[in-house]
Amino acid sequence: MPPESVVAMPPQDFGAPFQDADAPGAGPDDRSGLWRVLAFFPAMAATFGLLWVMVGWFADMGLSGVEATLLTLIAFNFFWITFTLSTVVLGVYSLARKIRTRPVRPEGVGETLNVALLMPIHNEVPWYVLGNAQSMLEELRARGGRHRFAMFILSDTRDDAIAAQEQSSVEALRANLSPGLELYYRRRVMNTDRKVGNIAEWVSRWGGDWQAMLVLDADSLMTGKAIMRLADALAQDPGAGLIQSFPQLIGARSVFARAQQFANGVYGAALAEGMARWCGQEGNYWGHNAIIRTAAFAASAGLPHLRNLRGQEKLIMSHDFVEASLLRRAGWGVRFLPRIRGSYEESPATLIDHIQRDRRWCQGNLQHLNLLGSRGFKPLSRFHLFHGAIGYLLSPIWFALLVMWALIGRSEEASVLTYFSPTNPLMPTWPEMSEARHVLIIVLMYGVLLAPKLLGLLSLPLTGARIADFGGAWRLALSFISEIILSVLYAPILMVQQMIAVFRTFLGLQNGWQPQVRAGGRYGLGTLMITHALETVSGLALWAGILAGVISPWLVPIAISLVLAVPLSALSGLSLTSRKTRWMGTREVFSEPPVNQAARHYRKELKSLLDGPNDVVTPAE
Repeated sequence: MPPESVVAMPPQDFGAPFQDADAPGAGPDDRSGLWRVLAFFPAMAATFGLLWVMVGWFADMGLSGVEATLLTLIAFNFFWITFTLSTVVLGVYSLARKIRTRPVRPEGVGETLNVALLMPIHNEVPWYVLGNAQSMLEELRARGGRHRFAMFILSDTRDDAIAAQEQSSVEALRANLSPGLELYYRRRVMNTDRKVGNIAEWVSRWGGDWQAMLVLDADSLMTGKAIMRLADALAQDPGAGLIQSFPQLIGARSVFARAQQFANGVYGAALAEGMARWCGQEGNYWGHNAIIRTAAFAASAGLPHLRNLRGQEKLIMSHDFVEASLLRRAGWGVRFLPRIRGSYEESPATLIDHIQRDRRWCQGNLQHLNLLGSRGFKPLSRFHLFHGAIGYLLSPIWFALLVMWALIGRSEEASVLTYFSPTNPLMPTWPEMSEARHVLIIVLMYGVLLAPKLLGLLSLPLTGARIADFGGAWRLALSFISEIILSVLYAPILMVQQMIAVFRTFLGLQNGWQPQVRAGGRYGLGTLMITHALETVSGLALWAGILAGVISPWLVPIAISLVLAVPLSALSGLSLTSRKTRWMGTREVFSEPPVNQAARHYRKELKSLLDGPNDVVTPAE
């Protein structure tokens, strides 16, 4: 490591407002207030419209408690899916009009920055991580430019054998790096506070020499151009504390990962563009592939522990949303630049790997509910925190809605529930839902869920992409239909699993934060059956009701998904072995980015150096 340059990083007080005296204030807001009205108002209007119609259906005899509950669940879910749609519509409009962010400092290019590329790792495969690091450093050297960059590998690895290979890999990489490139390595004795503590220790001990830090994940990969654009954007905006890029998924080699990658690469641009518009200077942080002003982060974003209901001090798990809120509270801008291409990350390979990661995220995001009352937070920062939590709370709400829908049945005469005496106060009247009303609501829900995907597909030419980049029209159409089918099949399973994650978190069963399985696990039938037991039972119950004629056949897609949860989970990990497999391919599949080609080459080189002539498998594998 280089000589230390100490910076104070005090923990923040959520009970008192804070203003960083060095924050010059965020730059021009690019009419974000108007964009927010255009994003939120249509979603609210559509939700109130649906609610008004449905209240009219039920209001003849007055609303019962059951009816009011049903309406509340439907309205709450409908707002969030229509809000996504309105955000995508804004994104398409912005791309079509070629609206650009107003330059913050048009008269110059800003200061020259020392930028530290921070890669925190924990029991990762050394040759894989360092292959990515070498690829990024070599790209930066080839591009040149006025900023200085150095890579810091910040290890929290607990396995001594992997740590020894990390050090060997670093030594081998330093010997092979082009002259002038800087690579540093530090392994902490204790991994106090995990990634939060890892970054905080670097800031406190070495941050004084670096005006900016670009935080990466172990699977992050960025082109030299993308890194330079982020550095230039921060240099040109003295009021920006953090600028987030839009990471594209890359390297998918399984059915589930390829579907995720296709959705991200095809539908994500319009959604990200719309989000950037209504966020303005009050954006969010996703924990990686973002550049941060080091002094602002040190002064404004030190994280204390939170006291839970049992009086225990707990680490803030999903720290990124909170750090963005603290930076904004202190007067720094938090921006999102989705048009910077060349920012990449990887996706979990299987459904179970995704579920395991999602449980960790659920635990962290629900923790944000405790911070909604923090002093000094901007309204939009509170919305980001609430939105992150509600993304998980919606799943038990969807499940409750599904159960109520199934119990209501097709009509008063064909219902799972039968009331022997309407005058019995213990047996409230069930809401009257005819088959036509079932169909209308379900079709409306499906339509609003599908519309963002269709708009994202149609807006591809607005992003600079060509149909040929995705293999031509027929291949793109086939991939689009395949992704829709897979998303319909996996969505109910993910709904149930997120509901399980919510209850595990509330019951205190979700403890620990194990490293992500990058290459994907291989799971036997026993594990699959235990993991998906609730989905299977729920699916069988739905099918029984449908076949008995008391549950609407419009719930058949959900019933199919749930009853087939085990084979669908096994299918998710099916390997697309050939690197030339084009099914659900994105631009990065049909034309692999040079930075990824270089990374694969460097990984292979480092692995051969580690394994030696006997081809020994590394412990991290």
